[in-house]
Amino acid sequence: MPTDCVTYQNSGYFTKIITDYLDQKEDLQPFYNRFPTIENFEAQIIEKQANYNSTIRKVLVSELQNQYLELETSDLTKQNITLLENTATFTVTTGHQLNLFTGPLYFIYKIVSTINLAKVLKAKYPSYHFVPIYWMATEDHDFEEINYFNFRGKKICWNTESTGPVGRLATQGLDKVMEVINLELGTGTHAEFLKTLFKEAYLNHHNLADATRYLANALFQDQGLVILDADNAALKREFIPYLKQELLQQKAVKEVTETIAKLKNYTIQVNPRNLNLFYIEDHLRERIVLEDGIYKVNNTLLQFTESEIIAALENHPEKFSPNVIMRPLYQEVVLPNLCYIGGGGEIAYWLELKAYFDSIKVSFPILLVRNSVLLVTEKQNKKAANLNLGWDDFFLKQEDLLNQQTKKYSEFPIDFSTQKETLNSQFRNLYEIAEKTDPSFLGAVRAQEIKQLKGLANLEKRLLKAQKRKYKEELERIKTLQNELFPNQSLQERKNNFSEMYLENNKFIMECLNKLNPLSPHFEIITL
Repeated sequence: MPTDCVTYQNSGYFTKIITDYLDQKEDLQPFYNRFPTIENFEAQIIEKQANYNSTIRKVLVSELQNQYLELETSDLTKQNITLLENTATFTVTTGHQLNLFTGPLYFIYKIVSTINLAKVLKAKYPSYHFVPIYWMATEDHDFEEINYFNFRGKKICWNTESTGPVGRLATQGLDKVMEVINLELGTGTHAEFLKTLFKEAYLNHHNLADATRYLANALFQDQGLVILDADNAALKREFIPYLKQELLQQKAVKEVTETIAKLKNYTIQVNPRNLNLFYIEDHLRERIVLEDGIYKVNNTLLQFTESEIIAALENHPEKFSPNVIMRPLYQEVVLPNLCYIGGGGEIAYWLELKAYFDSIKVSFPILLVRNSVLLVTEKQNKKAANLNLGWDDFFLKQEDLLNQQTKKYSEFPIDFSTQKETLNSQFRNLYEIAEKTDPSFLGAVRAQEIKQLKGLANLEKRLLKAQKRKYKEELERIKTLQNELFPNQSLQERKNNFSEMYLENNKFIMECLNKLNPLSPHFEIITL
């Protein structure tokens, strides 16, 4: 059984900005508040306690209780909601889209990381309370990103249209998806549980927000998870001063643009707009743009003067929705939050926001890269051991892995480095002779050197190809296993749905809860 550890930095699946963040490179330190170590949370608690407007707590608790009115949940979740009124209570938060039936596996890992971090913090700081929050991205509109999930290589899709915030989208048409699921899942106790879960979530709730809340609660209520829908008039009312500031001063674009210029050595995740707000109704989500002193709702006839849009904001804050640049600010204003937990792409765009938060005096949270996991079956584990491969081998690009193993299997070296160095040495002598006799001869020597080295490289490739044919059977077994573990040459967690793993082992979520250390930056290998 392979036992090696694969760090995020060495996995090949994280961008330079994230590997540099994890390595705490000096150049990136101005773009975050505190690095996620258990000791750093003490200062974060003190800072947030001083800067958080605790009058929001009552509104937060009241709205959460309203959102849970028709949902049966655990005593622990109810207790956590009540605890949020206590000034010694803080949150750790992850956010995610309303993917159909949770979408890819990393939805599970984000929530597990959040729950586990709350437990770790409680053990370290017992005089405080820590509540894990799942912030549902109910105001998003990218329906094509969430209207499907993959099951055993098949795409199970919800065919409907969405023009407004996805959380308000009616669940009509999901009965057709249910029919497909009934066929695909097969029979058995685990399959019946999944069918019932889908039916209760999507066929017995009227919109996608309620369906997703039911689903996440069914999976994680015993861990005390609190699920928040921030598409909410009362919570938006608490955010009015910041929405007003964006409408009148457009501070976000200035601060974030300046930060992006300083991050010029990295790929930028998101870019700000002049106005980072949407106008939303049940079937409408369009950008607000400012043209010649008039606020217009893109692709509509709606427009406002400055006084009119401020009046609209104060009367109907629920119609104003922050975009990707301002959503993090909304979260940190309404929650007593210490830490945001997300994937690499999310952490990358949060790093663009520190100066913006500082400029408006809102505490910037600790940023934690969520847990990543490779789930393997006992059978796959044995195959890897029989092939004498470590897990780090499987993280290689497939061509690199097959080349590496071919060279290991070969009874003679396929690497012509020694011959190339000998050739280089010989040509260095020829260059010296040419320079002493006739400098015009240098070009001919250089051309011959290139030709000879190219010939060696071609021989090396042909020899490698011949050895691959010889060891075809062994290499095919490696290729097959890697394709199982990394579907479409991508991370398993970005492709597979939790239902596949649940059918294999219905305790796999509990396995993740028991085994994942939220502060550990390496892939955990969990055997189902």
